[in-house]
Amino acid sequence: MKKIINPWKGMEGYNCFGCAPNNEAGVKMEFYEDGDEVISIWKPQPQFQGWIDTLHGGIQATLIDEIASWAIFSREKTAGVTVELNVRYRKTVRTDKGEIWLRAKVTDVSRCLVTAHVELFNENNDLATEADVVYMIYPEELARKKLDWPGVDAFYK
Repeated sequence: MKKIINPWKGMEGYNCFGCAPNNEAGVKMEFYEDGDEVISIWKPQPQFQGWIDTLHGGIQATLIDEIASWAIFSREKTAGVTVELNVRYRKTVRTDKGEIWLRAKVTDVSRCLVTAHVELFNENNDLATEADVVYMIYPEELARKKLDWPGVDAFYK
């Protein structure tokens, strides 16, 4: 696995809930490229629970949305925005039993829409949640202007 560098780290005003390492309230995800998939290993914390010792479904959706975007950055070499998120919850994810992991893979590219399939595995390595995320991507020059897209090379220094 190859670590994907967060090119926005240290940028003034950067405070993404999903991936900013200095957002105290955020989930602070990190990402790795593994073939055509992007992987994230994450340790749930008690402040992200819904029911007692159970990871909130909205936090699961956030993790899924975030890793999907990084898979799309990696594969399509540009940025965009989420336009659809279809989540299927299958098993419980605990906040008190250790690390979970996610994997995302681009499954369809159609003009300016890209679909990524994401799987979230619980602390027992069971498929707990999965989703399909549709992203509208921008041409690279527009992504640079609208989204401070640094270019794909910034992710692999």
